[in-house]
Amino acid sequence: ACDHCLRALETAEENAQRLLGKSSLVLPHPEQCSIRKDLHQQCPRCQVTYCSAECRQAALEQYHQVLCLGPSRDDPTHPLNKLQEAWRNMHYPPETSSIMLMARMVATVKQAKDKEWWIKAFSQFCNKTANEEEEIVHKLLGDKFKGQLELLRLLFTEALYDEHLSRWFTPEGFRSLFALVGTNGQGIGTSSLSQWVHACDALDLPMLQREELDAFIDQLYKDIEKESGEFLNCEGSGLYVLQSCCNHSCIPNAETSFPENNFLLHLTALEDIEAGEEICISYLDCCQRERSRHSRNKILRENYLFTCSCPKCLAQADDADVTSDEEEEGEGETDDAELEDEMTDV
Repeated sequence: ACDHCLRALETAEENAQRLLGKSSLVLPHPEQCSIRKDLHQQCPRCQVTYCSAECRQAALEQYHQVLCLGPSRDDPTHPLNKLQEAWRNMHYPPETSSIMLMARMVATVKQAKDKEWWIKAFSQFCNKTANEEEEIVHKLLGDKFKGQLELLRLLFTEALYDEHLSRWFTPEGFRSLFALVGTNGQGIGTSSLSQWVHACDALDLPMLQREELDAFIDQLYKDIEKESGEFLNCEGSGLYVLQSCCNHSCIPNAETSFPENNFLLHLTALEDIEAGEEICISYLDCCQRERSRHSRNKILRENYLFTCSCPKCLAQADDADVTSDEEEEGEGETDDAELEDEMTDV
């Protein structure tokens, strides 16, 4: 993806070929792919690729001068490469806690003329207590988190230290920064293939051609899932001041998406929202939201350190404290017809 805006750099056909492991695949309606490879540009020093001259310039002006590796791009001893390699070897998915998002924050401040403005902007994201921070870091790094966190801090300091941000490089400050990104980081998924599919869905085709195209796309996704699993998108992470203010609800009235195939986040209402009414999104995916209250809150406590008190959870407050898995185990055997129906629903 573009190193600045995360727009996919592959065409839809290239994307499908890679995910399917089949270089001979040809997609119909190639004109529905929006990727313009003729506009792609690279940093002349480190060859990082951007989707356009505008993105290359924006990155250069905001943070890339600090992060540009130049001829050291493939040098494993360069401090930034050592930091990225350590991160790859120790962190748990997902990418929403990327160490390079923290690096970009530091680089942005280092390059900025008005450093205090950026420091103030980053301070708008929610802060946690020391105990909560420790829990978040533990979740992201696992049982060896203290040793791993200190190693990351030392590598981070070696690569990026700046006196204006000296507190971010102390053990306490680095833990706070790590927890801030872990709590507020928003996953960004972009895909030229999904953009192509949406464009194909909008085509006005004769019925027979529509059925053939839909069948082709359905089979394509089945084959890709068999070959590559469910992680189909380019993945990155970002910080969004307004979106991070949205609290969670198990029955959200808004949702986030990235319909422009880049880092521009859209927050869309799912229903009419009255003036003064709180805008809530769900920190759970669709499947998780359908689980029992106990299961939902178990996930929320483990990942976000709170217990939900949305209207749905309050209405289910008297339900048994068992997870959805335990409920299913307690239901006994299911006859074949019911099982077939459930599999069809899935």
